[in-house]
Amino acid sequence: MKSGLIGGVALCGWLMAGQVFADCTPAPVMGDEDLSVCKDWPAYPGLTISAKTRFTRAAAGALSTHDLDLSVLKDAQPKPIATYHQATAFVMDGVSLRELTLDTARYKLTPDLRAFGVRALLTNGSRLNPLEENQLSLYVREGEKLRPVLRQLVVYEYGGEWDDNCAGERFEISRTIDIAKTSSHGYADLIVKTQQTGTKSEGEGDACEDKTTVYSPVLTTLRYDGNSYVLPPGFKSL
Repeated sequence: MKSGLIGGVALCGWLMAGQVFADCTPAPVMGDEDLSVCKDWPAYPGLTISAKTRFTRAAAGALSTHDLDLSVLKDAQPKPIATYHQATAFVMDGVSLRELTLDTARYKLTPDLRAFGVRALLTNGSRLNPLEENQLSLYVREGEKLRPVLRQLVVYEYGGEWDDNCAGERFEISRTIDIAKTSSHGYADLIVKTQQTGTKSEGEGDACEDKTTVYSPVLTTLRYDGNSYVLPPGFKSL
């Protein structure tokens, strides 16, 4: 069983915060590959966000998947005030879902509306052909429903291949998001800054050398089309 847990808390702090701590204890999950996490939503005091995945191991010839369930709870009430379910939210095509985290940064999309994020870390665990990817999705609350407005933007990616000695190539891509002053269809545009590096290793033994290229940052504007933010090629998780 895997669950995101709140870090250590001093005893006196735990006693004073008691109910708040209990409110944000992740719900139990059933399988070793399932994940569960929760977090208070600072933009809306009294509300807590919860996220869970359920792993389905595929039959021969198919791919394993994770379903995703999100909910927003109020003041420790057992029944959520808003929910979202996505079947086959994550497809395990040569990778595993290692971590799920909630992002409550200031994603202010309209004067009265803030989104929250769900970040998913996927890796393949390979030494010779490593791949690590962190993707971000944004959700807004609309009454009793939660709705995705940004789907699986890759905010970090690392990969490459090498010969287990020296020779090889690898790359690293990181992205950050700023809220633009402009808007499209009533939602603020998102400015994504992409920073990429590439490294090539050559030689043998002590003569092995790394040559790293740092590319100039690239700014890309994501615009809302009335349903979701449109991602250009290469920005969306595979």
